[in-house]
Amino acid sequence: MTKPVVLVTSATGRIGKELVARLSQAGEFTVRACYHSESKVADLKAVGADETVFFDLNDAATWDAALEGVSAIYSASLDPMLEGHLNFCKELGNRTDSIKHVVRVSCMGADTNTASYEADQHSSREGASIPLMLQHYWWGEKALIDAGLNLTVLRNNFFMNHLLKTDCDNIAQEGWFTNPLGNARNSFVATRDIAEAAAVVLSEGPERHGNKFYDITGPQPQTMAEIAADLGRAMDKEIEYRPQSMESFEADFGATRAEFFEYLVNGFYCRCSPDFYNLTGHKPTSYYDYLTTKGASGETGLEELWQGNLWKKAKTP
Repeated sequence: MTKPVVLVTSATGRIGKELVARLSQAGEFTVRACYHSESKVADLKAVGADETVFFDLNDAATWDAALEGVSAIYSASLDPMLEGHLNFCKELGNRTDSIKHVVRVSCMGADTNTASYEADQHSSREGASIPLMLQHYWWGEKALIDAGLNLTVLRNNFFMNHLLKTDCDNIAQEGWFTNPLGNARNSFVATRDIAEAAAVVLSEGPERHGNKFYDITGPQPQTMAEIAADLGRAMDKEIEYRPQSMESFEADFGATRAEFFEYLVNGFYCRCSPDFYNLTGHKPTSYYDYLTTKGASGETGLEELWQGNLWKKAKTP
């Protein structure tokens, strides 16, 4: 029998390529991986993609070829691509007869279908609103719900390596990193765990996971000193955490990222969710294990740390 086709958007990203590898190894789907740059095709084939297709959320002319014969979709997009994602969701709503399941990557903290968040009510600061970045994640979910699709959402904590990518040069050359998180504890999540959860949900399908919303976190809330210790042990060198004021951080990276980091500082992402265990039957990956062991795509977290980063100092996406 012909295997169902799953479309993996953002397939060249940290979660996407790990998901492609896991789905390929399981062998239940024909895995169609999306790329935006021709130079990435060989890499996608190397981790197991059966098919590759050019795909651009901002170019509707690329959608038909990507969606032909597809019955399941892994949906992920960067915040600057929100408008394209919202338009794409409308198109998916026209194809509910063929598209049976969508798994969306999101973030904990701004939904209104499973909770009662008010957009203008900050969790800890009077007179402020929920960070716009979190509202965008919810809009991305809501567009798929409104389109009438069988949806599963993975609401993830902050990625383990994402907070360090802006200091990769300092880490490699001088052995230190900085941010405003200090002694705040956060249960940072490994991108490979998100991919594993997505693979399970896609395999088991909408009959079990349709209209389900899972919080995916790490196994332990950690401070920046503890993160520095784990990173130093993995790199076999001394790594220092240098505290930074929120004002300085905002000057470096802009208000959008600073608003999000404020939630990390105030403990909003401290808790450890059981959802990953309930999906997979085992604990999430610890930060040290993520750094020092290979995922399905063949990379360690330490190797992944040095790869591309959206946020640059003095710039906003």
